[in-house]
Amino acid sequence: MAQSHDMMSRKPPGLRLFGSAGSLRTYQTLVLVLTFFAYTCFHMTRKITSIVKSALDPQTKVGFSHWGRLHASNTLNIGWLPFNTVDGSALLGEIDVAFLAVYSVGMFFAGHIGDRMDLRIFLTIGMLGTAIFTTLFGAGYWLNVHNFYYFLVIQMISGLFQSIGWPSVVAVVGNWFGKSKRGLIMGIWNAHTSIGNIAGSLLAAFLLKFGWGWSFAIPSLIMAFVGLIVYIFLPINPEVMEIDIDSGEFNCEKDTVKEPLLEPGQEVKHKAVGFLEAWRIPGVAPFALCLFFSKLVAYTFLYWLPFYISHTRIGGEYLSDAMAGSLSTIFDVGGVLGGVLAGHISDRLNARAITAASFMYCAIPALFLYRTYGSMSIVWNICLMFITGMFVNGPYALITTAVSADLGTHSSLNGNSRALATVTAIIDGTGSVGAAIGPLVTGYISSKSWSAVFTMLMAAALLAGLLLTKLVCAELKGKVPSSASKDATGAQGAYSNEV
Repeated sequence: MAQSHDMMSRKPPGLRLFGSAGSLRTYQTLVLVLTFFAYTCFHMTRKITSIVKSALDPQTKVGFSHWGRLHASNTLNIGWLPFNTVDGSALLGEIDVAFLAVYSVGMFFAGHIGDRMDLRIFLTIGMLGTAIFTTLFGAGYWLNVHNFYYFLVIQMISGLFQSIGWPSVVAVVGNWFGKSKRGLIMGIWNAHTSIGNIAGSLLAAFLLKFGWGWSFAIPSLIMAFVGLIVYIFLPINPEVMEIDIDSGEFNCEKDTVKEPLLEPGQEVKHKAVGFLEAWRIPGVAPFALCLFFSKLVAYTFLYWLPFYISHTRIGGEYLSDAMAGSLSTIFDVGGVLGGVLAGHISDRLNARAITAASFMYCAIPALFLYRTYGSMSIVWNICLMFITGMFVNGPYALITTAVSADLGTHSSLNGNSRALATVTAIIDGTGSVGAAIGPLVTGYISSKSWSAVFTMLMAAALLAGLLLTKLVCAELKGKVPSSASKDATGAQGAYSNEV
């Protein structure tokens, strides 16, 4: 009776009010839609600062470098103090690095907390907190704030709230989907990252003409609204809705590959997995380190690609900043396809490590070709950028979604379902350290040689693939036909053999 009352209290208020007798597929669809829009909002607000930089420091358009001017000039009378000074670009770079540093550290703690509290409430806190502090950054426009530390501290706190988003949404989606189609489903679902980047770029750029403060305020209002919808309607797992996922239409066929992510009733039997214990789950460390280098490459493109395009002759001409910014979205479009392909291929092969490593190895020639031939014409640039985005973002999307969910329900946990957020946070938190280091190092190297930057990115892609070698060998070994285990061997078995 007490357990039934507890389940009822954890049901979303909107579903309690309007009734909650939906089918398994209905709830799965609801979860996918709500978490998709939730994380789209996280990336939408995260992208704003890169667009507003040109308004804060107009010389960003002439030559932006985190570590000083590429073109000597005097202090401007336009822009926004303290960013329109000789050191303005460096100050904006410090804000970027501080945001990513706090975000990556906060990720580890967010996952640990997420496995110990209601994920619906936790995700709502992250969304509303992000909306509030993103608004406060833009409020500097109306309050006439010119103190650098105001903006720095606001961005750091915003990064802390942003770190709640990813482990929460992956854990919720993982709770509702079994393993058989998880790679494809999460590959499609992961398009929210690219769509959020594109939406944030277009919306912030449009609102700039009304004043840069609006570029922060309006997206924040949208995020706050979506956060409230999440609080009202998001069911965090089948147990809360009193659904037996085994008997649902999604998992009606029983086999070792399609085992459900959660066993009914087990959430009340296990304590949340500790941080160090989660690190010892087979496969977590190599995938986390692989993502470190994968995100290093992806985020270097995220922060530097528009600048690189605008400062590279394409077809013998330099593109405008607006054109360069629009063109750079092709990288994200390629990333959407890459995420879907990586998820689908890994499902068909039942081999996450092989798929991720193969994409990273393919990214090496793609990076080389984009650097070498991308300047020949607009058409060549678009085609090669699309291919590069596909191979760079494919494994990044796969590891942060399906792989994290797989490892968060690893067989070594003996059915304990309360490790999803912690494992997701460890993997993506480690990757986020690489996301901070990539743009940071690029700031130093790009002023001397862009070829050196691409050499660094190719080396990072190679290391990302090599770090999965042991898991790849384990998966290949598991594919060797045998009368006893041919049908029972899978990615989970490969992770177990790795130890």
